[in-house]
Amino acid sequence: MPTDRQVLAVFADENQTVAAIEALKRSPWKLDRVHSPLPSHRIFAALKLKKSPVGWFTLVGGILGFFTGFGLAIYTASVWKLIVWGKPVIAWIPFVIVGFEFTILFSVFGNVLGLLIFGGLPDYKGLRQYDRRCSGEHFGIVASCTEEEQGKVIEFFQKQGGEARVFE
Repeated sequence: MPTDRQVLAVFADENQTVAAIEALKRSPWKLDRVHSPLPSHRIFAALKLKKSPVGWFTLVGGILGFFTGFGLAIYTASVWKLIVWGKPVIAWIPFVIVGFEFTILFSVFGNVLGLLIFGGLPDYKGLRQYDRRCSGEHFGIVASCTEEEQGKVIEFFQKQGGEARVFE
């Protein structure tokens, strides 16, 4: 089925949005995306989204950062050999601070990398299929259909209580 039209429906109520998502799943049209002004567990449940793997990137980045921080501190201490009052050159307790800071830094890097990979960022195409009201208090659903079926999709969304708009 060629999908050359996108229809955006804007809803004022979360309940109407959830009902429209579930009804759209039973229809022949394809659900492309959902816009929400706030995180909604009901919408996530209706979409049946699986857990994101971005957290694994954060974990791997943190572990890598921890060992990188300790390694850098040990390398620096062993190269410069700054002996202060007879304390050992490689002192583990002060290196915890460096390891902790690198853990945070690399966790953030891992998280951003995971978001870029799995979030499909940057998404310039999605900006064309967006209504500014979805940033405030409205919910939006974008569905794909053929040019012949766009009238049926608009009618479908209006029956669900939404306001529809067509994108080419």
